[in-house]
Amino acid sequence: YVSAMSDLEQLRSYLTALGSAVLGYSGGVDSAVLAVAARAALGRDRFVAVIGRSASLPAEQHTQAVELARRFDVPIAEIETRELDDPRYLANAPDRCYFCKTELWTRLIGLGRERGADVVIDGTNADDLLEHRPGARATAELGVRSPLAELGWRKRDVRAAARALGLPTWNAPAAPCLSSRVRYGLAITPERLRQVEAGEAYLRGVGVAGDLRVRHHGSQARIEVARSEFARLEARWEEIAAHFNALGFATVVLDPAGYRRGSLLTVLDQAS
Repeated sequence: YVSAMSDLEQLRSYLTALGSAVLGYSGGVDSAVLAVAARAALGRDRFVAVIGRSASLPAEQHTQAVELARRFDVPIAEIETRELDDPRYLANAPDRCYFCKTELWTRLIGLGRERGADVVIDGTNADDLLEHRPGARATAELGVRSPLAELGWRKRDVRAAARALGLPTWNAPAAPCLSSRVRYGLAITPERLRQVEAGEAYLRGVGVAGDLRVRHHGSQARIEVARSEFARLEARWEEIAAHFNALGFATVVLDPAGYRRGSLLTVLDQAS
């Protein structure tokens, strides 16, 4: 806790030195820590947290982002992002995120220019730099700064700071965009995103805790959860299968390997 507080002082000093900033804000723990810290460091007049709205943002995540901002008096703005108008994004190759982030940052840079902001920032942390993140290329190309990564903060540091700040989401599981659930090469459509969102919401409703992904493989849904959740799902499997059939999936399977990050990349590697 003491370490988290000293880390937060370091972060506030970093943010103060920026002058004024626009943050790409999803409501996830990384951007939430930045939002609350930047509000304290820069004040309402020199900072705004911006939510990019599209079909790839779960409605529940949007609600959570808005409520957290309201609770901590963080000024927010919302913009519509048009990544689903880009055929390169819809094609859903492994570099899909590059096109999404290019769209997002281009719009945020424009907003920042209108407001006279000195910099656009994002919630990338040091651990993120070790993963497959095509969006990071767009971030670098467009000059977006990543305070957490620049300060060497890892995910555990971010969660410790979030807990010290009193953020209710300090230990919430990661929640990347809905498109990340769709198998590479399978076109991104609003209907497929809706199926994923509805499937995950249903599973949360039956009590699934921790990390959860409904991976969209076209006619098949693959459910990834922690192994500790297997028994809960197996006990209600007929009901779950019927619900996913009603969502439009011909088959649904519980992935025996359980939840893991980047599983769709593994599928891609096996297919090539």
